[in-house]
Amino acid sequence: MFTGIVEELGEITAVENFPDASRFRLRGPVVTEGAKHGDSIAVNGVCLTVVEHEGDEFTADVMAETLKRSSLGALTVGSRVNLERPTSVGARLGGHIVQGHVDGTGTIVAREPSENWEIVTVSLPAELSRYVVEKGSITVDGVSLTVVDAGPDFFTISLIPTTLALTTLGIKQPGDPVNLEVDIIAKYVERLLGDRVQQQEATK
Repeated sequence: MFTGIVEELGEITAVENFPDASRFRLRGPVVTEGAKHGDSIAVNGVCLTVVEHEGDEFTADVMAETLKRSSLGALTVGSRVNLERPTSVGARLGGHIVQGHVDGTGTIVAREPSENWEIVTVSLPAELSRYVVEKGSITVDGVSLTVVDAGPDFFTISLIPTTLALTTLGIKQPGDPVNLEVDIIAKYVERLLGDRVQQQEATK
């Protein structure tokens, strides 16, 4: 489990493509400290498994399903990525509960700079809009953020200087894709209520 608090901006140093997968080599001095084979590291919000670790770099395999459902397939050598290690039991939950399981992708639609922050509009797949509410939580490229405004096919987020400086959201431009993970609690509530409605309908 992750919290959406990015630890560092990493970099893709190599990409090897296969017919049904890709292997990435990534540089991240912070997240590789003490890393070992089998550990999990979130890359732009996608939970990946460390295959090899040497120095400040690690490799991870990305299956076709992940490439299809996320923006990782668009990464190339030199791309900057948000990196986060899993949270530990008993640690402070600085963001919100993040699984590292991307629900879909959006696109940066617009950026509105201000003196102390920036408002960013992101497109939202229709099937995810019901999970996104004003002042609710959403993960964008692995960053835990609060929704400012939510529409049927978009939402806006407010980025503080720290987020702009320390994550990929500071350099993404209109047209760039981003990974989205909605609040897992909303999905569980929907499922539970849906089951209850079905049970009530069955007893009528």
